[in-house]
Amino acid sequence: MSRLRMTSCLLSLLFPLLSSIMAAAQPAGCKIRITDKGLEMLKFETQKFVEEEISNISMPEMTGKEGRFQYTINNVKITELNLTHAELQFIPDVGLLFDVQNSSISLSFHRRILYWFFYDTGNINASAEGVNINTALSLIRDDEGRLKINNITCDARIDKMRAKFSGTLGKVYHFLSSFLTTGLRFLLNQRICPALNHAALVHVNSLLETIPVRTEVDQYIGIDYALVDDPVVTSRSLDMHFRGMFFDRADPNNTLVNYAVDPVIREYDRMVYLALSEYFFDSGMYSYYKAGVLQMHIINEKMSKDLEMLLRTTYFGTLVMMNPVLVDAPLSLEIAVNSPPKTTIKTSGATVVMTATVKVMVLPPGRPPVQLSSMTMPLSGFMTSTLFKIFSNQSALESLALIPLQAPLKTMLQMSVVPLINNWTKRGVRIPLADGMDFIEEVVEYHNGFILIGANLHFSKGLREMIEGSNETEATTN
Repeated sequence: MSRLRMTSCLLSLLFPLLSSIMAAAQPAGCKIRITDKGLEMLKFETQKFVEEEISNISMPEMTGKEGRFQYTINNVKITELNLTHAELQFIPDVGLLFDVQNSSISLSFHRRILYWFFYDTGNINASAEGVNINTALSLIRDDEGRLKINNITCDARIDKMRAKFSGTLGKVYHFLSSFLTTGLRFLLNQRICPALNHAALVHVNSLLETIPVRTEVDQYIGIDYALVDDPVVTSRSLDMHFRGMFFDRADPNNTLVNYAVDPVIREYDRMVYLALSEYFFDSGMYSYYKAGVLQMHIINEKMSKDLEMLLRTTYFGTLVMMNPVLVDAPLSLEIAVNSPPKTTIKTSGATVVMTATVKVMVLPPGRPPVQLSSMTMPLSGFMTSTLFKIFSNQSALESLALIPLQAPLKTMLQMSVVPLINNWTKRGVRIPLADGMDFIEEVVEYHNGFILIGANLHFSKGLREMIEGSNETEATTN
């Protein structure tokens, strides 16, 4: 009994670990790579953001006594930053490095100085030179599967600071300048890193939280963009592996298992790459199929006059034999995709395969509908030009009678089933990037098992505006 209990206890401890390993081993349906060229674009936005954060640093009032002098320094303001020697780089296996070397900061402050019986006030302009800031950001996947800054290490150093005094006693207490600037330099050194820590761990993380992880696409389906593992950082790129799985919102646990090829991104020429596997598209079609939206009923004004005339001509004999009164009764066409569509992606292009059932019905007034024909049609073809192979699951004689219907039904299916699918997919799915970052100059390549989209990055908003927008969204949600 003790061995059984021990085995049961051991399994209960190992099961969560094995489950997490299996979940992490799941292939990604969607991958995004940001290259060092994309990092160059991000550098300018990061530099502006850091300058704004440092400009907003608040300095405490300084008071003290030095010999015959009593002083108060307050209203310290940073008036200008010159972070010209700034670099944004990848740190392999860690995250990002923002490095500032040999830059300068201009600031001003108000003085109140008492020397013997003389009292003097005024503003002082000062400059900090040899400003060096080294900030490393550690990137991880959090518990919700979202990209997050986990830790930040910061080192800030100002080599020297100069201040120019003016006023009545400027020459008298000029020797105070080295004492005051030393104090200011010390305080400024102490304020830079906490400001950048707060900016990264609070502001930037709040922006990252706006990136969709599990969100609705429309009233029927949603998409799961959770990261399946921690971001992979090399000297040239940041790779993020997303689940990329659609789900039926009415039954979110009924999802498609990912057996597709794991996309492999080898390119670095563009700023960003997006890889979408066959699973990305299959899970979307599967979710729409499970939601029951891949079907339509063509009747009355929805049916074209040409198709109605062809149907009546083809089934005229059948209608007369059944009941001559039915000749003028309305006809209907019911089309339903009866199996989840399957996507195949090769270097030659992408194809979609599915089967659909087409029923031709006559609708006698005041009586139940009468089925004239039922056909199962395998539909397969390229996404750009669809080809259909039609056969009937009825008798051979009926199959022969259906031959004239193949061409118009092919056209009808092209005008119904494919647009039906496009109607749900044309809305588009948001790429898992922060609001304000857009793809431009896209190039699409087909590989075996996945589609690769290479693009450049464009910021429609500044980083500060993006963060403020995320804060407004969060406040509205709350």
